[in-house]
Amino acid sequence: MGIFDDLVLLDAEQVRAGVSMRAAIEEVQSSIRGGFDPDDDPARAIVDVRGGQLLLMPADLGRFAGQKLGMVAPGNPARGLERIQAVYVLLDAETLSPVALMDGTELTSIRTPAVSAAAVDVLADPVAERLVVFGSGPQAVRHVEAMRAIRPIREAVIVGRDRVRAERAAEAAARFGVEARVGTAADVEGADLIVCATTAREPLLDDRLVSEHATIVAVGSHEADVRELPGTLLGRSQVVVETRRVGMAEAGDVIQAVAEGHITEADLVTMRQVITGEVPPARDRPRIVKTCGMGWQDLAVASLLGGAR
Repeated sequence: MGIFDDLVLLDAEQVRAGVSMRAAIEEVQSSIRGGFDPDDDPARAIVDVRGGQLLLMPADLGRFAGQKLGMVAPGNPARGLERIQAVYVLLDAETLSPVALMDGTELTSIRTPAVSAAAVDVLADPVAERLVVFGSGPQAVRHVEAMRAIRPIREAVIVGRDRVRAERAAEAAARFGVEARVGTAADVEGADLIVCATTAREPLLDDRLVSEHATIVAVGSHEADVRELPGTLLGRSQVVVETRRVGMAEAGDVIQAVAEGHITEADLVTMRQVITGEVPPARDRPRIVKTCGMGWQDLAVASLLGGAR
């Protein structure tokens, strides 16, 4: 009997149809509330290659283990291809036999906003209605879906460098039941939720325009010398990271804010602490969620597809 005889193959459409955003959000939350500590997640390997980077992300959680191979190719958008692509292998945790091979790009497009929303659901104003999203790619659009799944979002403003792409993203976002339009960085003034899902290497917004009640998400990078948020904003906010280890090794927004003296490592709050209620949300200042992506998150969402076998 061959290793591939019972392997289930799931393409992007099947992954998308098999996992709702709400289910993905709840699975991320329940994994942590059920006792999983993200600090136990194996560190991922990031390998530089000629075309970009290969990300190797193993994980072991519940009934399954898994491995994502992520490919980051900065030159792909100019070729009409996704900047980030991936494949995912879902394994039986006991035998380590392959259960499913799935489109990891689609899995990532669900996982990343689901992780953001899992934390924002705890941190944000319960009646948050106004969302500003920096970015016009798939992650920007799916973050509108994720925020709409946890809050009564009425308006979504898309801010992008390319007007045509931003308009397309706004059209796509409108399908989630919000009034969507293209805006500018100045639209962060008064916003309840702000999402940064870009390839920017320098801060995208003016810290002075961000309200005390705002919750901000930054997902654009896992590189130490890249950031989307100004250090001054982190300095006056409650800063939530996946783990302190990841935050201080990969989160450029955090690393640079620490280097500039705006915050210290001791100021960082982990996602586990806020989701379990160990640390309450700050209500007197902005809340920031900075994620870089971890293997357990992909596995938590992929496990919802394990029943496809």
